[in-house]
Amino acid sequence: MIRAQGLTKTYGDKSAVNGIDFTVEPGRVTGFLGPNGAGKSTTMRMILGLDAPTSGTVSVNGHRYAASPAPLREIGALLEAHALHPGRSARDHLRWMAASNGIPTTRVGEVLEQVGLDTVAGQRAGRFSLGMGQRLGIASALLGDPPVIVLDEPVNGLDPEGIRWVRTLARELANEGRTVFISSHLMSEMALMADHLIVIGRGSILADCSMTRFMTEHAASFVRVKAPESTGVEALLVGRGLDVTRVDDELRVQGLEAPAIGELIGSHGLLLHELTLVRSSLEDAFMALTADSVEYHAKTVDEHTAGSRS
Repeated sequence: MIRAQGLTKTYGDKSAVNGIDFTVEPGRVTGFLGPNGAGKSTTMRMILGLDAPTSGTVSVNGHRYAASPAPLREIGALLEAHALHPGRSARDHLRWMAASNGIPTTRVGEVLEQVGLDTVAGQRAGRFSLGMGQRLGIASALLGDPPVIVLDEPVNGLDPEGIRWVRTLARELANEGRTVFISSHLMSEMALMADHLIVIGRGSILADCSMTRFMTEHAASFVRVKAPESTGVEALLVGRGLDVTRVDDELRVQGLEAPAIGELIGSHGLLLHELTLVRSSLEDAFMALTADSVEYHAKTVDEHTAGSRS
């Protein structure tokens, strides 16, 4: 378990993390989301004792991670996959980590096989591709067989097979009762991986809830209606007080469930070609929630063109 209470970090007059409270529970995958500059990396570094909080506390399994005599047995972490000596082989990189924490050398071979690097274990890590480096970083996190796993952007550089493997691994670790805390910008993967979300923006917690609750509260939904007599259908629905938006040849309706909309249209002798419930993606819900927390806004092509013409 990871627990933060009043966790704060300031750099001069800039506040990176603003007195946040959260708990990462065992037995589930918790996604840690936020725009660039939101305070995610700073928070993860404070969990691992790499940065000292300005105020507040953060503990791992009831105590400070830095106080553990064998930290790799307590928590496995991937913050920067290529933070290693490029001249060492993958096997030797893990061997010295194992020796420093009293971990049997047999464990090195086990994790190399687990992450799929057993056939290249003797190669210098500095020659590894980005994806291979990610796998070695995950192997380092798993080395001590820890009850808590913290991964920052673990699928960066991985191919589709590797991404699916990380997703499956996270689920398996959670099912074993471990605490799994993952930060990622890939919303499509987080939607498939996480049970719980903690969303941070400008150093403050914006959401701390289950994936189901987050989508219910922040993902917009509408019923897509397509009909040959769309003008008549639109007039009927608006007349019943529903929120109707026309987009090309479809009507987007809010305020009534899809079956009731279909019954209403049918009772007036109007034909339907499509009646579909559409729910926004996790990416859409995340962007709507964090819109005011984004530090840098890039212009779209249309906005840039309009600005040039004015």
